[in-house]
Amino acid sequence: MAEEEKSEAIMPELPLGRVKKLVKLDRDINKVNSEALFLISCSTELFLRFLAEQSAEIAIQKKRRTVKLEHLRIAAKKHRPTRDFLLDSLPVPSQPSDRPPADRIRPQPAAEKPLPAGTRRIDDFFRKPEKEKPSEVNDS
Repeated sequence: MAEEEKSEAIMPELPLGRVKKLVKLDRDINKVNSEALFLISCSTELFLRFLAEQSAEIAIQKKRRTVKLEHLRIAAKKHRPTRDFLLDSLPVPSQPSDRPPADRIRPQPAAEKPLPAGTRRIDDFFRKPEKEKPSEVNDS
């Protein structure tokens, strides 16, 4: 007795129309076969899932609850095939979140900054005049 294989239809989660538009951005490609489009979509999903899982593991190791760009960069560095093509495309983080921002240059307090001509600080608007005495109203 032969057992019938139950084949489940694999449908990629990425919209095939958008994947096709992205593939056609390459000027060398004029037409895209539906099978090739399907394989590109499935492999992209697998890659993104792998990268997300690796980034999440690194975030957990660093005791973070949010996956950030630095976690993604570390995951890409650890996996050589990913590092070879993706690491140069990722933006460089401005400052890692593990270190406190102590070395960051703080802006000058508002009182020390020069004002543009014809303007005054909002603090001056809400502050009561110190030297002026309340004027008395004469009902004459």
